[in-house]
Amino acid sequence: MRQLPPSIPLILRRLEKAYGRRPWRTWGRPLDILIGTILSQNTNDRNSDAAMERLCRALPDWNAAADAPLWKIAGAIRPAGLHRQKAAHIRTILRSLRQERGTANLDFVRRWPTARIHDYLLSLPGVGPKTAACVLLFSLRRPVLPVDTHIHRVSRRLGLIGPKVSAEKAHRLLAAMVPAEKVYAFHVLVIAHGRRVCHARRPEHGACVLRDVCPSAHKRC
Repeated sequence: MRQLPPSIPLILRRLEKAYGRRPWRTWGRPLDILIGTILSQNTNDRNSDAAMERLCRALPDWNAAADAPLWKIAGAIRPAGLHRQKAAHIRTILRSLRQERGTANLDFVRRWPTARIHDYLLSLPGVGPKTAACVLLFSLRRPVLPVDTHIHRVSRRLGLIGPKVSAEKAHRLLAAMVPAEKVYAFHVLVIAHGRRVCHARRPEHGACVLRDVCPSAHKRC
């Protein structure tokens, strides 16, 4: 008989007990989060953080970055990987914002409804559903769930989504399951679990606080 996936409240209770409660907090201004998330694509936090630090050191503000030659931006963000592609996307976004608004700043979207912000962000180069969701969740405090590789993997193993569901489709499916007030906690706690226990290659089932309710706990993952 197929085991049903655990409920979202149960998952959150177990993960909060294991990793602590995670109250919703704001991480930075919208444009800072947007650029930082673009840098984080296809790399780890250490590399993307280093790239962001180098970029901010090389260029005093986003308007200066809009005027900078691509080689300077690419050189600064090299640790993040795909540095030429990301540099082109970043400069195009900054120049587009400045042409549209007179300055490289994204604060104007704060007044907009969530759906309009989401669509606007997706219209920018290099911005997909996860990147747009990160800006909405971490800067604008909107209950939009970003699905990264950890959330995608853990959600599939728990049976919340099917084994063949893409990350893009997972955004829609998980958004319908997780209550708005729990989106932030679900995001950060599931990522913590994915990093510490539910690894991609060798999940530590013996250390997993969800092992008794996880359909994958006794399967080869």
